[in-house]
Amino acid sequence: MNPVRWGVLGVAAIATSRFMPAMNGASSARLVAIASRSLDKAKAVAQEFGVPRYFGSYEELIADPEIDALYVPLPNHLHVEWSVRALDAGKHVLCEKPLCLSANDVLALIAARDRSGRYIEEAFSYRNHPQWAKIAELLSSGAIGAPRAVQCTLAKRFLDPNDIRNNPDQGGGALYDLGSYTISACSAVFRRAPKRVIAAIDRDPVFRIDRLSTAVLDFGDGHASFTVGSQSGPSAWATHQQFSVLGANGWLRCDFPYAHGQPSPCHVYVGDHTSHGAFETMTYSFDPVNQYTLQVERFSRHLRGEAVPSWPIEDSLRTLRIIEALFTSAASGQWQCLAG
Repeated sequence: MNPVRWGVLGVAAIATSRFMPAMNGASSARLVAIASRSLDKAKAVAQEFGVPRYFGSYEELIADPEIDALYVPLPNHLHVEWSVRALDAGKHVLCEKPLCLSANDVLALIAARDRSGRYIEEAFSYRNHPQWAKIAELLSSGAIGAPRAVQCTLAKRFLDPNDIRNNPDQGGGALYDLGSYTISACSAVFRRAPKRVIAAIDRDPVFRIDRLSTAVLDFGDGHASFTVGSQSGPSAWATHQQFSVLGANGWLRCDFPYAHGQPSPCHVYVGDHTSHGAFETMTYSFDPVNQYTLQVERFSRHLRGEAVPSWPIEDSLRTLRIIEALFTSAASGQWQCLAG
C-alpha cells in the first residue's frame, strides 16, 4: 500500500528534533511538506531534512491536496484552532500534547472530527513503547491482582523565561506539560475517570506557572497519586521518571516509563505473591526503540485501516477535566468531584 503523505505544521523543536528524524524509520509514512510562518525557515528546514515541498503559511499547507495527515507541534494555545482547520480541510491530525487547555476545547475538536469524518489523536509517544503493551498484558492477566494504587513522578527543569512552558497564557506549567503524561498513565491502569480529586500547587512567583503540583485521584476502590515538577529533577537536559502500580496480589514498576528524549533501554519489574520487600520476581527488559517512529508508523497504519491500537480524543477529554478540577481544588483547598 502507498505510504501516508504527511505534512508538518510549524518548525517547533519537537518537530525538528524528534518527529521529523523519526519519519525515516516509518515505512507506512512519507514526509512531503512543511510549513512555517516564515518562508525562509520553512525552506531551511525542508532542505535540512530533504522535504520536497515547503510553505510560508499554515493555510497553504492545509490546503495542499497531496497531504493526507498533519502533525501539529504548535504552542499549546494554538492546537485547537489549527487542528480544527486541518480536520475541516479533510486532513487527519496528530496533535502534540497537551491536546487542549480546556475540556470545552476538546469538545470542539470532537465536533470537528465527527463532521469531517477524519481522525485526530493526541501525540503521546510513550504509549507506543512496547513496555506499555506488556504493562497492559500484566494488568489484564491478573499477574498482580486488581490495581489498588498508582504512583507517578515526572520532573524536569525548565528555567528559560522564553520557553513557552513558562508562559501561563500559552498553556505552560507542570500540570499541562507533565501532568498530562501521569494522568494518562493513571487512566491506562484504571480505565475510567476518578470520582474526585485534590491537589496542592506551588507557583513560580515570576512566571506564575505551577512549578510543582501534587495530586490524589480517588477512584473509589483504588487511588492514584502523582507529583510533577517543572523546576525539579536533573540539572542536565533530562527527566526524572517513576511509575508503579500496587496490586491486590503484587506490584509492578518501571525505570523509564514516559517520554524518551533519546532511545534508551528500560525495564518493567514485577513482584508477585512470592516477592519480598521491593525485590522483583520477574524483570521484562526492552531494547532501545524510537517511540516517535513507532507512533507515526502506528498512526499511519491506522489511517490505512489496519488493526493497530488507537486512542480517541475522548481520553484527552477526561484528562482535561481532571486538570481543570485539580486547578480548582488547589485554589479552594478542597476535593473536587468529577461528573460521571
